[in-house]
Amino acid sequence: MKILLLGAAGQVGRDCEHALRTSGYDVTALTRNELDFIEPATISAKVLAIEPDVVINACAYTAVDKAETERQLADLVNHQSVAVLASTCLQLAIPLIHLSTDYVFDGTAHVPYLETDTVNPLGVYGASKLAGEEVIQQSLPQHIILRTSWVFGEQGTNFVKTMLRLASERDHLRVVKDQYGRPTYVGDLIRVILFLLDRYQAEKTLPWGIYHCSSEGETSWHGFAEAIFDIALSVDLIQKKPTVEAIESVDFATPAPRPAYSVLDTTKLHQLMGSPMPHWRLGLQQFLINIKNQ
Repeated sequence: MKILLLGAAGQVGRDCEHALRTSGYDVTALTRNELDFIEPATISAKVLAIEPDVVINACAYTAVDKAETERQLADLVNHQSVAVLASTCLQLAIPLIHLSTDYVFDGTAHVPYLETDTVNPLGVYGASKLAGEEVIQQSLPQHIILRTSWVFGEQGTNFVKTMLRLASERDHLRVVKDQYGRPTYVGDLIRVILFLLDRYQAEKTLPWGIYHCSSEGETSWHGFAEAIFDIALSVDLIQKKPTVEAIESVDFATPAPRPAYSVLDTTKLHQLMGSPMPHWRLGLQQFLINIKNQ
């Protein structure tokens, strides 16, 4: 089965390409240099020329704060180009596995969000990702949309790497305590993608639709930071843990508003796979060990 992976240079894409090849799939992995989502008109011809059996879209505009002033660019990448991609997949009669975000929700809930809960993004980034979801749902029956959250992995930049860098520079950090979500290890996310591909290859179909796909457990950004330093200290990645002050979101202003509670309910995915995702602390420990051994 031939897989077209888009966004191959990103945090998810690079590890996903390696996992796909290791699993024996025929993979065409394109980076932004080879297929750029700021040029939607070029997408269809390239995908049609490759003639894949499945497309995985890990390409996205993810600069949450910059999106507030780059609305058109965020929409171009996360919505308009996705519309072209979905239309092309329909033309080829092939499925699309697309990554989305917890930021499609406004964070006013007090229990984990279901796939069927009302969406109401607070910022431009979330709105552009939601528009991409909607155009896929409207135009391509064979789709899997994986909403994920707080992603961290060995490639690219993420919260964990930022915390480790700051810990080497400062003895005292301030991290918000009133935003809650589910950290997600890239390795856990990729295992889901491989499960879906294996099942599709065997059965030629999937239970299409939206799935919430995050590692088990929930925490605040402050709790996440504390865990990063505790585990990093335990595996000798750092020699000293900085003091982490818990602050309110109002004390750490950002251009884009964030949902206060964007915990995703992953029951639907668990039922599909027959088992829950690993806890985010397990993924974090593996990540930190990998970083140390690099």
